[in-house]
Amino acid sequence: MTSPTTPDIRPFLEEDIGSGDLTAAIVPSTVTAEAEVVTREPMVVCGQAWFGAVFKELDPAARIDWLRAEGEAVKAGAVLCRLAGPARALLTGERTALNLLQTLSATATAASQYAEAVAGTGCKVLDTRKTIPGLRQAQKYAVTVGGCHNHRLGLYDGVLIKENHITAAGSITGAVRLARELTTAPVEVEVETLEQLREALAAVPDRIMLDNFNLDDLRAAVRITGGRVELEASGNIGLDNIRTVAETGVDYISIGALTKHVKAADLSMRIKLAQG
Repeated sequence: MTSPTTPDIRPFLEEDIGSGDLTAAIVPSTVTAEAEVVTREPMVVCGQAWFGAVFKELDPAARIDWLRAEGEAVKAGAVLCRLAGPARALLTGERTALNLLQTLSATATAASQYAEAVAGTGCKVLDTRKTIPGLRQAQKYAVTVGGCHNHRLGLYDGVLIKENHITAAGSITGAVRLARELTTAPVEVEVETLEQLREALAAVPDRIMLDNFNLDDLRAAVRITGGRVELEASGNIGLDNIRTVAETGVDYISIGALTKHVKAADLSMRIKLAQG
């Protein structure tokens, strides 16, 4: 997923500013300031478009000079960017801009760790819909910046038939058939046993998700499938065991932690009055 040229930043600003920034109002409107953003920990830079859009929305006169590229891995202590412009805009936008940059950088950093863990196996790591509300597309973009890949964006662009869907439809075969009749979107089926895998293979979905399979069953699933349908492993997979799972031969591994368990990157923005 590509970053939007100009993200819609207004909802993020509205929840913070409301009727106005009472504290920034103590600073005269004529005062200008400079600032820089520094990271206190190693990270992958992500979210520059969102960060910049905050200040441009508040005051078009605000300027940002990025010293690090989007997607670049940086060390602790690195200066990411320098800002200049009306002091009120820099003060008002600081928290919202940092929140976005911290969250998206953390997501990209996590994704880079998972991508590195499976490097050379041919397996792709996918995100899930376990995203922070309101940040679905932004986090999925960050996942790709970190080197991983997107699963479906939402309920509208792909079919994922899970246990409750199968129960309601009567069978895996029936669920896949009904899905094919309704849409041309990709159809995926979640299975929990090798017996269900065989039924799913006969129904010919586009992909089969192997839910909480142990390593032996994953290898057996790959052998039984023989490349006829893409296989995705999911459940109880982390950095400690993802490479072993990838080496079973599955095509994809989906990881909710990419977007669900992120810990915001530790960034600091220091403002000083402009000289002259």
